[in-house]
Amino acid sequence: MMTGTAMVARLAIVLFSCGLPGAAPAGQPWSEKTQALGTVGEMPSGELSREELDRLTEIGKALFTAKFTTLDGAGRPGATQAIIPTRPRHQAKNAFARTSGPDSNACSSCHNDPLPGGAGDFVTNVFVSEGFNLADFDSSDPQFSNERGTNHMFGAGLIELLAREMSADLAGQRRHALDEAHTTGRNVRATLETKGVRFGWLTARPDGIVELGELDGIDNDLVIRPFSQKGVMTSLRQFTVNALNHHHGMQARERFGSRWTGEADFDHDGHEDEMTDADVSALVAWQATLPPPGMSHSGSAEWEQEAATGLQEFVAMGCNACHIQALPLKSLKFPDPGNFDNSGTLDSSQVALPAIYDLGLYDWAKALPVNEKGETLVPLFGDLKRHVMTDNQVDALGNELLSQRFVERNVFMTAELWGVGSTAPFGHRNDFTTLHDIILAHGGEARNARDAYANADPQTQQAIIA
Repeated sequence: MMTGTAMVARLAIVLFSCGLPGAAPAGQPWSEKTQALGTVGEMPSGELSREELDRLTEIGKALFTAKFTTLDGAGRPGATQAIIPTRPRHQAKNAFARTSGPDSNACSSCHNDPLPGGAGDFVTNVFVSEGFNLADFDSSDPQFSNERGTNHMFGAGLIELLAREMSADLAGQRRHALDEAHTTGRNVRATLETKGVRFGWLTARPDGIVELGELDGIDNDLVIRPFSQKGVMTSLRQFTVNALNHHHGMQARERFGSRWTGEADFDHDGHEDEMTDADVSALVAWQATLPPPGMSHSGSAEWEQEAATGLQEFVAMGCNACHIQALPLKSLKFPDPGNFDNSGTLDSSQVALPAIYDLGLYDWAKALPVNEKGETLVPLFGDLKRHVMTDNQVDALGNELLSQRFVERNVFMTAELWGVGSTAPFGHRNDFTTLHDIILAHGGEARNARDAYANADPQTQQAIIA
């Protein structure tokens, strides 16, 4: 390894004779086992070159699109869908179950529209059995589970980087308020704001206590969790580890292995350490480097003018209060693991040296606009904040009966609008077929903007849709 300030990647990859994961090694018979598993010999570390990153993401894509088999360890007879390793009360009757999972062979079975890494139609909805860690159920009744649509993963690396920078800003504001309270001997009420998004206030007391009753749209630890429709997943790594177990019965060693459970085969299917730390890293690298959605240019002058008018109306009606057109990002370098995850998901303190995936190596990142500070403008049309989405008159988005991770039932993360042109249907349950319908379903904090749209003439509404 090179010395000095330069970080050099250690990326041990076992290559097959054809150079691609998915083919059987030379001299071995064809197998139904997923050949991409285990091809990254150890976790990558340091800053990867573009060539090294391409090799890692190629394996990550192979794992994302692989249809896992029982030879890989798919299925979980001795474990439930719960995020915390949990034993079932009795043996499942079926290998697959739409409600409690496992419910798919491949990540791309659901994330497929308009291509791998994308969203899913209503038929790919999943069920979140929050609060029922031990439940074995076969009903989609909302008293047992929340039904959720599949989110797309395009631009996910940019989203996580924004969330990390915003979380660090908020933590710094908390520290500053505590220091000021200690120095002055009086309570300090501090506004929490980062990248133009406000998350309420906190009050720091001279005795070191922080009062959090005025927080808005964020957890008490001030960590922004940008993934899932409730905003409860901190990182791509956590999202991946959760999904592998829930949807495929493929357990990641970093959560289900001997460190936390005392067993290498926690789900008792005869396969130990089914997803290594390095396998998860490859999946994260591929998802983190997916390009963001772009704005389509149809070539029609009439359409272009209508879309431009629609953007003006979008701002005038206040839609951009939550769906902010772009947020500034200081760095395009994506460390994996990150530093905000909890136990059960690797974080930067648990590895000798995190890997660095530089998104700036990609042409799509170089094409993103830059502000006067040199920060990359991420055109997500979102704010990475949770909002109340119902009221007494407009409550179509309040159809869940179970809270998730202590987030109220009618509170959801602002949906980023990039990609809406190719990821219908809409809503957390995928049951709104048009943008017009989902806009009219906005209540709560979005009610004024929704009413402005509802009261506009059809031509203005069509311009906003454009």
